[in-house]
Amino acid sequence: MRLNGKTALITGGSSGIGLATARLFVAEGARVAIAGRNQPLLDAAARELGPNAFPIRVDLREISSIDRAVADVAATFGSLDVVFANAGVGRPTPVGETSFDTFQDIITTNLTSVFFTVQATAPHLREGASIILNGSVHAALGVPGYSAYAATKGAIRSMTRVLAAEFAPKGIRVNQVTPGGTQTPIWNPLAPDADSLAELERRIGATIPLGRMGRPEEVAAAVLFLASADSSNLMGAEIVVDGGATGAPHGAPIYRSQPRPQMNFG
Repeated sequence: MRLNGKTALITGGSSGIGLATARLFVAEGARVAIAGRNQPLLDAAARELGPNAFPIRVDLREISSIDRAVADVAATFGSLDVVFANAGVGRPTPVGETSFDTFQDIITTNLTSVFFTVQATAPHLREGASIILNGSVHAALGVPGYSAYAATKGAIRSMTRVLAAEFAPKGIRVNQVTPGGTQTPIWNPLAPDADSLAELERRIGATIPLGRMGRPEEVAAAVLFLASADSSNLMGAEIVVDGGATGAPHGAPIYRSQPRPQMNFG
C-alpha cells in the first residue's frame, strides 16, 4: 500500500474529488482527516470511509477556523504527511451582474483559504511530506463569465511554484493537480436534475478530445501519485487531468466534422 501508515488532510473531503481521493487514500493505508462545512455530508462520508477517516467541520472562509481545524487534526494525528488543498466553489461572475460579495467569496474560498491552509499545516508536516493544490483548466481556457473562478485558479498555478521553492529546503514537495470538466456536485447549480445534467455532460464532452467528462476517481489517482513516493522527484509540477481539453483541444468531437485544411509541402 502506497500510503501505509501515512496521515493526510483533505479539504473539501466530503464530496466530489475530495471524497474520491479520501477513499483512495484510505484504501492505500492512510489515516485521513476530511474537512468540510456541511456536517451531514461529512458524517455520511466518515461512515462510508470507516475508522481511518476523521471528519472536521470548518468554514475555510474564516481564517481563524482553519487554525482551529488544523489544531484538531494535529491533536489527532500528531503530524501530517499529505495535505490536499482541494476545497473550492465555482460560480459565474459575468461583468455587469456580479456583486462584490459574490466575487470576494470565490476569491476567499478558492485562493485565500488555500494559502492559510498550507500555512496552518506547515508546522505539523513531516520531512518528506507532500502538499498538493487543486487547480483547474479554467486558468487557461478563458471561459466567458468566470473571471473570479479563473483568476483564483491562475493564482493557484503561480502559488504552487512559489510554495515549491519555499518548502524545498525542508524537503517538502509541493505540486498541483489540474482537473478539467469532472463529474462532481460543483455542476449542480447549472444542472439540478438528471436530464439537464445529461445535456450538460454531452455539451462539455463534445469539447474534450476523449469525448466525455472526467470522473473524480481519475483525478484522485493523480493526487495519489503526487502524495506517494512514486513522485519523489516531482516539485512545482502540474498534472493536468482533462481528457486533452487543453493539451490537444482540436481533437475534440466538435472539430471532427469540420473539413481539415490541406497542407501542400511541395
